[in-house]
Order: sequence, then C-alpha cells, then structure tokens
Amino acid sequence: MMPRCVSEIRGWLGSRRSNDLVGACRYGIGCITSFFSSRTRYGCSSSRDIPSCYRTMAYATSCATWSEPPPKDNASADMLIDSFGRFHNYLRISLTERCNLRCQYCMPADGVELIPSPELLTHDEIIRLAELFVSEGVDKIRLTGGEPTIRKDIEGICLHLSNLKGLKTLAMTTNGIVLAKKLPKLKECGLNAINISLDTLVPAKFEFMTRRKGHGRVMESINAAIELGYNPVKVNCVVMRGINDDEICDFVELTREKPINVRFIEFMPFDGNVWNIKKLVPYAEMLDRVRQRFKDVKRLQDHTTDTAKNFKIDGHCGTVSFITSMTEHFCSGCNRLRLLADGNFKVCLFGPSEVSLRDPLRAGQDNLVLKEIIGAAVKRKKAAHAGMFDIAKTANRPMIHIGG
Repeated sequence: MMPRCVSEIRGWLGSRRSNDLVGACRYGIGCITSFFSSRTRYGCSSSRDIPSCYRTMAYATSCATWSEPPPKDNASADMLIDSFGRFHNYLRISLTERCNLRCQYCMPADGVELIPSPELLTHDEIIRLAELFVSEGVDKIRLTGGEPTIRKDIEGICLHLSNLKGLKTLAMTTNGIVLAKKLPKLKECGLNAINISLDTLVPAKFEFMTRRKGHGRVMESINAAIELGYNPVKVNCVVMRGINDDEICDFVELTREKPINVRFIEFMPFDGNVWNIKKLVPYAEMLDRVRQRFKDVKRLQDHTTDTAKNFKIDGHCGTVSFITSMTEHFCSGCNRLRLLADGNFKVCLFGPSEVSLRDPLRAGQDNLVLKEIIGAAVKRKKAAHAGMFDIAKTANRPMIHIGG
C-alpha cells in the first residue's frame, strides 16, 4: 500500500522519483535525507527538514504494511487512540533482556542472543520516552524484563518515573529472586504495585521449570511485599499440563490468609518455548477444578480493560484470577503498549510488527516526530490477535526479548 503523501506528489516529483522515494523510505532516515538533500530543488540539509510523513515512513521499516500516518495537527490529540477507538493508557517498559532464571515458557532451552548494551535504551532515554507517553495520557507504567531488578539503576528509574505528573500507577513484574532486599528502597522510590512470577510451590519442580535454584527466595519476596503493605500482591502462575496443573488448588490456598491475588495464565506461544496445544490448560478447566475444591467461588466485576477474569472465594483474604489470552481473548478492551529494552515499540504482544523509537531519539528528533511515529504504529494495531494456532506459526520474539 502506497502512503497517500507519496501518491499526492507524483506530479511534483514525477513517477520515477516518487518510486525512488518509496525505496529510500525502506532503508531509513539516512537514505531519505540523502534523497532530498541531493536534489537542490527540495533543499533538505538534515532530517529535521524532511516532511513529517516521510520521517514517519523511514522509521516504520519493521512494520508489515504501511498505513497513513495521522494528520500532523492531530498527532498529539489522538496519539494513543487506535482505529477501533481503544485508548492506550498503559505502557509496559522492558528494562533489560537479561534474567537470573531460565523459565521454560520464556527462554529457549539453548538461550538467546542478547542485544549489545549500547543498543539498549539508557536511563535518560527511558525517562524521555516515558515522559512523552505520560504527557499524552498514559497513567500506568509497568517495568518488566528480562528481570528488571537486576538493572543497576532500577531505583533511580523508579524515582524518576514515579515523579512524572499524571502517572498514577508504577508497577513491576519480577521473578522475585532478589526482590526482598531491594523492595523497601523501591517502595520509597514510588513503586506502588507488584507482580511476582511463581509457577510452582515445589522447590524441586521450581528448579526444573526455571533451570535455576531460588524457590525459597521467591517465597521470601512474596512475604516481604505483604509486610510492606502491597495489597494485593499479585502472583503470576503460567499453567502447563503435566507440569504444574496439579498445583492449581494449592496456589488458591495462598489466598486464604494473605492479600494475594493468584493469577493463572494460559500457556502462550512464543519463539523457542515449544508451545503445544496439549500443554495448554484452558481457563474453563482451571476454573472447574477450583470450583470442585472450593465453595462459593464468585465472579467479581471486571474493568473493561482488565486482562484477567477475577474471582473471590468466600472466607479468603485474597482473590483468584485467570488470564485467558488463548481461549477467551480480551483484545476488544486492550489498552496496553510495549516499549522493548532495545527501544522498539510494539502495539500487540502477539504481533510481529515493531518500530524503533531509539533510532529517531538518537538522531535528535523532537517530540513531534516521535508522536507521529507512535501514533502511526498505534493506528496500525489490529482488532484482535490472530488466534493461538496462527500465533504459534508466526515469527515473533522469545518472551525474554519482549518483556513479561
């Protein structure tokens, strides 16, 4: 599909020249600058002089198709609204690709090739982009990884983010291995919501599933979060048949005396995690097992943007939730966007399309250009993901690269 701004100037550039411009867009801002500056008629000496629609195209090279960027005057007003009217006020930021565990559903057995550190977003770049998103309406940020707590400047990042005007929630998803000793300081720095991943209550099974030791440290982190007043402390559990599905009711027991929200997550396909439908335990089956063991399991009122179906068990302090990405997707209420550790921007967890925000940032582009790039990507977001079988056949990054 040819962008409208190319077709509209065919008479100005001529057919051959406009085709050259489309080709230049495929190779990025350097080539498109060269295209204009080499023709005295157009007189562009730097990327800042290039018409905005071409700057947007140049940075969107990783997207499968082009679509028309939003009009320049409206780029700020509706940057976070997609073509289906969904407003995206929730940004997930991956701080690192590194992790101190090797969970089977997240990292391929033979590991992954890590992106060199100079190519990852710096502290200042993360804050700059976060400020931009928050200024446009994002009021919740979740820090992910890899494992976010192993980033050395994690406290400083939290402090800067929590002070952004308009941000209501600063959350983190962590494996809990080193969280207990860092959480008091992180709370002081403004971290006000926590999710801790734990897929088994059996130490030996933990070592099998994560390829590392550390079950006791994760339990210590859960208890530390409770003692520090986090309510609820969310515990994420990816359920896989034949591995940990026999522990569903044991996890529910965690909610009896403590303010824990156990979140059972359907096993999702990503590159390298050997997803198979036989390993998937559907939400309906998980809920049925809970109802057979526990009485008075009541459905709670979910927000339209909730990823989880939430339940309360009579007499329990905490709650139980199910994240049903595979069998009952919640795409119609999706309000989430993702900024990856390398600065790529992703509008759907399961969609392969990405666009770099790092490159234009490092090229010195201003916020207006960044808003145009973000807005164009958001507008390309589809109504729903392709379904679990198509997702399993579509090239995507491993979860460790995307962020939890």
